Amino acid sequence: MSEFKIHHHVSELINLLGNKSADAGAEVYTDILLKNTTPYITTQVSAHQAKRKIAESTKTPIEFLAKYDELKSKNNRELDPFVFLLSKLCEEEETKDYLARNAKDRADRSGVSLTSHSKVISQLPAPGTKITMQDFTELKDTLFKESKAMAATTASEILRKALQEKPTKRNVNIPPQPDWLFKRPSLTLDFIVGVDEPSDQNIVPLGSMSVSAQEHAILDDMLNCMQGIEGKYILARALTERYVPKEFMLDQSLDPSLQDLVRRILPLCCNYSTVVRFIEEKSAFEYGLVNQALSAAMRTLIKDYMVLVAQLEHQYRLGNLSLQKMWFYIQPTMKTLDILASVSNSVNKGECIGGSVLSLLHDKTSGLVGDSKGQDLCLYLTQAACVPYFEILEKWIYKGIISDPYSEFLVEENETINKEKLQEEYNDAYWEGHYTICRERIPVFLEQVANKVLNTGKYLNVVRLCGRDVQCPCAEEIVYTVKERKYYEQIEKAYEYSSKLLLELLVEEKELMARIRSIKHYFLLDKGDFIVQFMDMTEDEMRQDMENITPTRLETLLELALRTSTANTDQFKDDLRVDLLPFDLITQLFKILSIETKKEKEYKVDPTDLHLSGLESFSFDYMVKWPVSLVLNRKALIRYQMLFRHLFYCKHVERQLCSVWIGNKAAKMYSLHSSKWYLAAFALRQRMLNFVQNFEYYMMFEVVEQNWLMFQTNMENVSNIDDVLTYHSDFLNTCMNDCMLTDPDLLRIVHKLMVRLSLTTAVESENVPTRESSLQATSKEHREQAMKEKLKTKVVAEHVDLMLGSENFERTIANFDNNFSGKLIELLKKIMDLSSESGQFKLLNILYRLDFNGFYKEKLEAMSAERAMMESSMHSTDSGSTGSWPTSSFTSQRPESAQYVPSIHRQRPSSNSSS
Repeated sequence: MSEFKIHHHVSELINLLGNKSADAGAEVYTDILLKNTTPYITTQVSAHQAKRKIAESTKTPIEFLAKYDELKSKNNRELDPFVFLLSKLCEEEETKDYLARNAKDRADRSGVSLTSHSKVISQLPAPGTKITMQDFTELKDTLFKESKAMAATTASEILRKALQEKPTKRNVNIPPQPDWLFKRPSLTLDFIVGVDEPSDQNIVPLGSMSVSAQEHAILDDMLNCMQGIEGKYILARALTERYVPKEFMLDQSLDPSLQDLVRRILPLCCNYSTVVRFIEEKSAFEYGLVNQALSAAMRTLIKDYMVLVAQLEHQYRLGNLSLQKMWFYIQPTMKTLDILASVSNSVNKGECIGGSVLSLLHDKTSGLVGDSKGQDLCLYLTQAACVPYFEILEKWIYKGIISDPYSEFLVEENETINKEKLQEEYNDAYWEGHYTICRERIPVFLEQVANKVLNTGKYLNVVRLCGRDVQCPCAEEIVYTVKERKYYEQIEKAYEYSSKLLLELLVEEKELMARIRSIKHYFLLDKGDFIVQFMDMTEDEMRQDMENITPTRLETLLELALRTSTANTDQFKDDLRVDLLPFDLITQLFKILSIETKKEKEYKVDPTDLHLSGLESFSFDYMVKWPVSLVLNRKALIRYQMLFRHLFYCKHVERQLCSVWIGNKAAKMYSLHSSKWYLAAFALRQRMLNFVQNFEYYMMFEVVEQNWLMFQTNMENVSNIDDVLTYHSDFLNTCMNDCMLTDPDLLRIVHKLMVRLSLTTAVESENVPTRESSLQATSKEHREQAMKEKLKTKVVAEHVDLMLGSENFERTIANFDNNFSGKLIELLKKIMDLSSESGQFKLLNILYRLDFNGFYKEKLEAMSAERAMMESSMHSTDSGSTGSWPTSSFTSQRPESAQYVPSIHRQRPSSNSSS
């Protein structure tokens, strides 16, 4: 059951119990259920114990057991787990008391009665009894409450329930039955609809004959009834319902001793009628191959039964048959037809098709442990019914093909989800949704290996779609046995072969690891010289608006960067593409994080409202073909893109700061008096550069590389493609989580911090010469550029005294410093709080790197002290004002009472920071 469905059911239950905080409670209880869910394995012992416990605790045990048997006869798969849950609730007295109080409160609010319908009927006076006006009033009120309780289920609730119940999908392409089959009612082995009295008025009553003549006449009727033909003195009644047993009328003037023998034999005729009706009905197309195979097996047994009837008739013609002899001869056959009729009734009541029929037959076979002949008969029926199902199973696990014309197999194919969508949609629905398990079609004896059956066929199906022929060397015929071990081993062998075959195809032939390594080179900035070369070449393009950028030019520059760097040795470099996305990283991430949440509408931004630069919209894309697209699907590539955009923007900010550093070298030409004003700007630039470089180092080496090594180690020991998908998804999820891309608050702070760094360096970087690749600039251009820069530096030096002498410059630097320090302190504090709450201390590594010498220690302590003073002042004042947070100076002295909160984590083992 999916998380969404569990959450929905929990919310419904909380609402029914009258809890007002349904939304808050549902989340908590859903998490608890998901963490503690274990499969319930049904056994006859556990089901019997649960049923007995409920019967002992209820006031109406007979009605409960009758209802249980009725539902059990309908082959309800959820019955035993539900009864087990109810038996556990019977042990919880507090829960029972709460449910009773809740039911009473709801009944009182609705003005209805909790008295059972049968009890209300039993309280009615007997017909003809005189009652007083007071009794009449009380009776009227009682009936009114009961009628209101019966109508308490509103039309909207009925509609909601009907919409929630998913109808069973059936194949609509069923061949039609010919009309003549329905126009000829005599084409049946069953009794033709009889009448309630003899049609021939000349029949002599049996009472007027001698006992021997009566026996002779009734024997002839019995032989006819055993073949589904009415006799003279034994008539079949018309059926009142579709599946009710056939009833007979017997001449009451028959001798009592003979009449007793006839009534003993008539159940054989009744069972024959039931079985024949089942055979003729279930042989139709719409009931599926399993029911058709079961009908064919029953028809074979009916032929043997007809041979017995023919032999009895032969003895009757010879005058050697009596009713007593007939009763003796049919004893084994009565047991056989009784079992066949029981199977027929169970299948009819449960409306079973496919796997549910096999589950029912398996339960019947297992339940006849003490009756060897009865078990052999049920085993024969089950094996015969399993033949078409196992043929579908063999074709699936040995070839990866589903041939299920009547939707009976446990694996269902969703043809609307195709592999071409792997490169289009942000999900991995093809692998998870193209082939799924339909739980109601799983035979109970295949329940434990259902997932292996699904995966085995999926693996082979992928290999087939790659154009390769599949020949399973361990293909053997699967035959039903009461003990499951034999075909468990066959399925296990097929699973091992299919997983090995697909893994070899992906890892060796399609070079999956080389593909992933290639993506890592480009998306995770693994090739340093390539990314530097590319950023040098596209620096002018990235500054332009997205609408003004020519994608073909970016493609050309990408091709040039690939050919002139170490990336040229990558055999998959031609699959790399340039992509200009219509939204920036922060919008993209928030759109994904807010899927199916209340905030989803907030991030549905019209792309035309965003004015993006090339840098903000740029990303790489990668062309992946089938079957590698199973692993590198669009969902995985988008996660790679988000990591790339995050790293790429950090790299861009670092380059800007380095450009500022190059421009700051011009300060050597300034006078000593002017240079001292630049010290604050130099210090701020160095702190910014230190932050960006340490942040990049943390992401590149402590997150990406560490998780990559773990991923490589895991990939050396994989045994199937599901493990590959799991390990690859874990690698990407861990990288995104540790790079702060999954927490909206952290992400927002990091984004603002990077934007401020970019804006801070923007003004000064304009005065810095643009770096160009050696492939784009000639030596003459270099000389001209150098002369221009020298002249520009001389002009700036002449006017720097005037510029620095004003208070504007000092105020601007102080403003930049406060903004940067404030956001950085906010980030560090958020990391500290998040690590304390979640218990994951990986993010503390960046705190240790940035605050390795305790530089930010005083700032955090001052902030903690300021918050403490703010809270104390708010508690001490009686006014209701909500003043703004006081602004602190980052150069202020540390209060003596302040406590440095991050220092708590500094005493932790070093293994946490390196894990």
